[in-house]
Amino acid sequence: MIELHYWPTPNGHKITLFLEESGLPYTIKPVNIGKGEQFEPAFLSIAPNNRMPAIVDKSPADGGEPISVFESGAILQYLAEKTGRFLPSDLRGRTTVMEWLFWQVGGLGPMLGQNHHFNRYAPEKIPYAIERYERETRRLYGVLDKRLDGRAFIAGKDYTIADMAAYPWTVSHPNQGINLDDFPHVKRWFHHIQERDATRRAYAMGDDIKGKLDARTDEEARRNLFQR
Repeated sequence: MIELHYWPTPNGHKITLFLEESGLPYTIKPVNIGKGEQFEPAFLSIAPNNRMPAIVDKSPADGGEPISVFESGAILQYLAEKTGRFLPSDLRGRTTVMEWLFWQVGGLGPMLGQNHHFNRYAPEKIPYAIERYERETRRLYGVLDKRLDGRAFIAGKDYTIADMAAYPWTVSHPNQGINLDDFPHVKRWFHHIQERDATRRAYAMGDDIKGKLDARTDEEARRNLFQR
């Protein structure tokens, strides 16, 4: 059984996408980041970087004590290896998936996150920062579009953890100043993943959790998200 410590952020969605696709049994422990629950000692004991998400595997493959994993890319790799799914076993296929997983965690996520911050949440508009991150966002979408030319998914014909890592960061493309018509291969890939049953379940569950628990003031949320 996987215990998922979660809030419906892009990185949180990565893990529910995997779990819904794989059918691996799991339970969710919501961590309301708007209320500052990511700073509580119980969460920090398994996620010392106080970021979403983290998991505890109650039944690890070695038969030992429960094991915790933080950082979304590491969690995806761990779950793929645990289940033998969504990560090729051959050297070349695995290497390709890991390249693109690291591309997402090192580039696509951080740059789009900065785009969101300076466009929507920063207390003052800083034109240089907005332009820098919008330009980098377009560059990264261009990289992804080129990669998807002639491929169903990022690593080739099969859906993998590379796709699960990248997709949630493209969901908010309108807020990033991106028109998917400018990136036709990304647009086709995006809608293909969006229409998967597991994707629909994962996002509906996230909306439900947030709707039930997102009880905080905007000022409280801003302080917990950006000033602690």
